[in-house]
Amino acid sequence: MLVSWSWLRDYVPLTVSADEFAERLMMAGLNHESTESVGDDLAIDLEVTSNRPDCLGHLGIAREAAVLFGVPLKLPAAEPKSGATAVDTLTKVRIDAPQLCSRYIARVIRGVKVKSSPSWLVKRLATIGQPSINNIVDITNYVLMECGQPLHAFDFRKLAGNEIIVREARAGEKIEAIDHKTYELSPGLCVIADRDRPVAIAGVMGGAATEVGPATVDVLIESAEFDPASIRATARKLNLHSDSSYRFERGLDPEGVDWASRRCCELILELAGGELAAGSVDVGRKPAARQPIVLRLSQIKRILGIEIPTSRVAEILTALGSEVRKVEPERIEAVAPSWRADLTREIDLIEEAARIHGYDAIPEDVRVPMATSARSREDRVLGEVRQVLIGSGFDEAFTISVVEPEWSESFSPWSDVPPLSTAMPILRRANQLRRSLVPSLLGARRTNETLANPRIELFEIAKVYLPQPGQLPDERLMLALTSGQSFLQLKGVIENLLERLHIAGELTVKPSANALFEPGRGVELLVAGERLGFLGELSRAGRSKFELRGAATVVELRLDALTTAAQLVPRYAPIPAFPAIERDVNLVVDERVRWADMARQIRNHGGPLLEQVDYRDTYRDPQRLGSGKKSLLFSLKLRSAESTLTSQQADSVRDTIVAACKEQLGAELRA
Repeated sequence: MLVSWSWLRDYVPLTVSADEFAERLMMAGLNHESTESVGDDLAIDLEVTSNRPDCLGHLGIAREAAVLFGVPLKLPAAEPKSGATAVDTLTKVRIDAPQLCSRYIARVIRGVKVKSSPSWLVKRLATIGQPSINNIVDITNYVLMECGQPLHAFDFRKLAGNEIIVREARAGEKIEAIDHKTYELSPGLCVIADRDRPVAIAGVMGGAATEVGPATVDVLIESAEFDPASIRATARKLNLHSDSSYRFERGLDPEGVDWASRRCCELILELAGGELAAGSVDVGRKPAARQPIVLRLSQIKRILGIEIPTSRVAEILTALGSEVRKVEPERIEAVAPSWRADLTREIDLIEEAARIHGYDAIPEDVRVPMATSARSREDRVLGEVRQVLIGSGFDEAFTISVVEPEWSESFSPWSDVPPLSTAMPILRRANQLRRSLVPSLLGARRTNETLANPRIELFEIAKVYLPQPGQLPDERLMLALTSGQSFLQLKGVIENLLERLHIAGELTVKPSANALFEPGRGVELLVAGERLGFLGELSRAGRSKFELRGAATVVELRLDALTTAAQLVPRYAPIPAFPAIERDVNLVVDERVRWADMARQIRNHGGPLLEQVDYRDTYRDPQRLGSGKKSLLFSLKLRSAESTLTSQQADSVRDTIVAACKEQLGAELRA
């Protein structure tokens, strides 16, 4: 925000230097970027944070200065004189898109003389980098930079039907803006139209067809309140940004809309003459009543570590424009001013009291009471997850929440509803909210391959967005991994993770026919029968889709399932007092039999003596084993909690397992 030093002092009688002024504002939260001489004036560049749109005008800065330096604030009257003709006999306004424009005020001035602006106005605009156009346009820019409320002046005689319609753009509509470039409009964008066509891109820029020029005699002054998200989307979609859109995007003072309109008309009557029609056409909702905020004075001591007298707190809040309704020994009740939409909570008022009282008034060694905080269950689970994965050699990745349409369609195991799309791609062609983390991680993998990184082991914890018709998307927290390791190695990482979280229930798998996976190397993961996620090695086509050169395996897990099933309280288990016995078993089965099916039979029939079963290897040899056969080698660890096992006991358990596998799976013990 560029501030003219001489202009600012019209509102506050400052006697300090510009340097002292800038330093004091910086200590109160408005960072000073630079100060430059422009003619006989100074241009002071202040950084205004996004939560303080009230400071995007000279009056907002003047309010801050008046409070900080304890000087009176002088505001323009904004009381233009009007004629006898009622404005509603001249024009009418209709809002057809109330979700995009909540309020629109129109005033009409007839008989103006468009000419050059007086030198004082030209100089003030020049100080803040605004070129002079003509007196009417310069006044709208002046009021914008005075109070932060954007305005627009239409050549009234060029408005078809003498009416204003605020509506969505229609498919195929185009408009030539006052920058004399043509923009193609689309549904969803807000436009100001007359009876026949769009005449302005709402909140962004006016149209050339109705701009004020030397032949203009009558003007219609627009002052409106537009939806910030709509203006932001419009400016980005059209790649058209302006001082007006910058302010509308951040939200404006709802009670300042009419003041700005009156102020603009007041200056036009003074500098361009003419007659103002009586009244205004004011359509849309009126400003909502502001709710009081209670400030407990004990909280100031608790949070800041110092006490500020009650009278001083009330004085600060009043000076900032708040309506202080009650002042009691222990509490103050105040209503924030309309231009401070950021003041909604008790802590906001405490911050205001602190910054105006002065952060430098808080001693460096002040004792601020601290209270320990408890980590949520989800935070504790996420901490364990990160420890396991980092310990397994993975690096955490952070990717954006949108992907290209082709990537979005490549892997979406959680929803088959079409993804939500953004109005403007964040990156080239990336305009769909992801329904899975896997495509984003594979994109990161591709980037690392192009940089010749030899080892690419990544995981990400982030949300996916599953569309729900007529509702906001279902935002689910997911864990995804991508690795150059094999299917079985990555399955081992998942088993380690489940073991670390002490999740009861067996990890089982069932085949997944997802096109991204190599046939027979993709599975759905289940714990205690509940779907946990997916694991698979990428097929050649899957690698080609993401332009990957090397092998890749991916995992995606539901973190809500992990959080619910995790056992976070450590439990004691006695150290085994008796040794274990191991037996290696080699069974020949049909090719269709999966190791997961065999492992289930082993656990079901191993009894209480079976402590652990470990897969070792798969062997195929048509000549020795027969066509369509394979050999599965695994180890059994057996142990008794009551005594040392004998070889006969161990052999008995092994024989029971072999018999069950033969009966259920057709397995034969390999000689």
